[in-house]
Amino acid sequence: MQTDPISDMLTRIRNAARARHARVELPASRLKIEIARVLKEEGYISTYKVVEESKTRKALRVFLKYTADRRSVITGLRRISRPGSRRYLSVSEIRPVVGGLGISILTTPRGVMTGRIARKERLGGEILCEVW
Repeated sequence: MQTDPISDMLTRIRNAARARHARVELPASRLKIEIARVLKEEGYISTYKVVEESKTRKALRVFLKYTADRRSVITGLRRISRPGSRRYLSVSEIRPVVGGLGISILTTPRGVMTGRIARKERLGGEILCEVW
């Protein structure tokens, strides 16, 4: 049984990027689709697509992005808030990731967004992960 689907998503993306795969498929959920949307907006993946496997199951297909010399754009992913240890941050506690070169992804009352946007809109929330 899978207890943390977000960690599973990040691990699949990390492993596929290290193996230089063009895409990775994973079970879809609304939160995973929103995380993929943020990653696409910030330029860490090229695109994503929701594929219907059957009438009840959907899959999220994430297309990874690489540089001209075949290095992955994503160099690191880290899960912060876990099911056993939730991490919530106020606006003043949201810090830049890797000196501003990475992003943090938060769930806020206004949806899933980066830490930079959450600071701009004066919102706190649960910090899901960091990407750089």
